[in-house]
Amino acid sequence: MDPIERAAEIIRHDGLVVYPTDTIYGLGADALSDEAIMKVYEAKRRPLSMPVSIAVCDADMVHGVSIVDDDSVLFIERFLPGPVTVVLPARNCIPDILTGGTGLIGVRIPAHPVAQGLIELLDFPITATSANMSGGKDPVAPSECHVHHDFLLDGGRLPGTPSTVVDIGKRAILRRGVMADAVTAFLESL
Repeated sequence: MDPIERAAEIIRHDGLVVYPTDTIYGLGADALSDEAIMKVYEAKRRPLSMPVSIAVCDADMVHGVSIVDDDSVLFIERFLPGPVTVVLPARNCIPDILTGGTGLIGVRIPAHPVAQGLIELLDFPITATSANMSGGKDPVAPSECHVHHDFLLDGGRLPGTPSTVVDIGKRAILRRGVMADAVTAFLESL
């Protein structure tokens, strides 16, 4: 079985898969399954009050999981796919636990062929949190992914700078990462 197909099968059964993105390794699980999401929190020892972002494969899926206004559409067209996470109001299909009680969800479209292929094959969003213990070093190689997982998709050594996280509604960068200066310039132009 092809590794991406195997990873998809594991995720479909509420398993955890480490996968490469355009920045660092992520821990992927079915973002619509409460059971799978709890496994992510447990594996990372992450407090339930902390939100977990999700990864999708295209703008249509962004619209399916979040409420997207005109400014957000412009932002998505400019920066995604890419190393940016956009925080948007979550739709009802998104489990509350992922939002950390905020009603908002961080959404990424990773620009990595393995991540893209996995999400396209699944046709639903997966979690997009780093494949490390909460607060730990961001994993850039398979050997650095010490969090519990059922399968690992090896993408070699990755660039290592996390995504920039931006809240379009607040016109604010919540975490500086790749492309932060370009994101700042965009926000100032709105």
